[in-house]
Formats: sequence, C-alpha cells, structure tokens
Amino acid sequence: MNNEEKKLRPWDSLDVEEQTELRVAFGHYLDTLPPTCSLETKVDRFRRWLQHHGVDYQYTP
Repeated sequence: MNNEEKKLRPWDSLDVEEQTELRVAFGHYLDTLPPTCSLETKVDRFRRWLQHHGVDYQYTP
C-alpha cells in the first residue's frame, strides 16, 4: 500500500452532507463521459473519481 492509499478516507466515514456533495460533483463529471449500462463500469468510475478526491469507496454486490 502506497502513501496515497493510506491517506484515503473511507466512504462510510463521511457524513451524509459530504457524501451528497461528492455525488452531485460526480454527476457533473459523468456528464463528460460516454454513457454506460455496465454497473461494473459505473462503480469503477465512481471509485477512481473518489480516489482523486481522497476517498476510498468499497462496493460489493
């Protein structure tokens, strides 16, 4: 695990307001990407985007 990964805050540790703000900002980012129906692609995009914002997102279906 590198230093950048250690600094990520878990998604579940964020309060509801911060999660909502990030979801709204991510929605604007999504508007710049091609649409997809793949849940795997959607989750991967969200996870990578959140990592750039210092957040670790874990999703297990």
